[in-house]
Amino acid sequence: QVQLVESGGGSVQAGGSLRLSCVVSGDTYRRRCMGWFRQAPGKEREVVATIHTAYDNTYHPTAVKGRFTISQDNANNMVNLQMNGLKPEDTAMYYCAALFRDCGANACACPSTTSPYDYWGQGTQVTVSS
Repeated sequence: QVQLVESGGGSVQAGGSLRLSCVVSGDTYRRRCMGWFRQAPGKEREVVATIHTAYDNTYHPTAVKGRFTISQDNANNMVNLQMNGLKPEDTAMYYCAALFRDCGANACACPSTTSPYDYWGQGTQVTVSS
């Protein structure tokens, strides 16, 4: 059974940095999309970054581009999210998600919506104070 466990959340002041990690266990099939999503109180869950583990192609929406960077650590079956220049509006619960997707020889984009993802972690809280 595939399990995702996030870590690295915490409280920081505006302008600070955090590094979130997501460890994937129970999965020997490495060709998958990994996504980081966040959900603030009263708001819908939204994507902050995606990466395909086989093609290493990434996506960062405008709201976090240039501040957040997703990366993978294949040796440890882990996906990281480096967050710099944090703003109070980045305050949310952050979730890691996985979707098995193999596009063969050609790289494929990972979804930026929540519904395609099959596996989710429990979340890690990020709080940014002004």
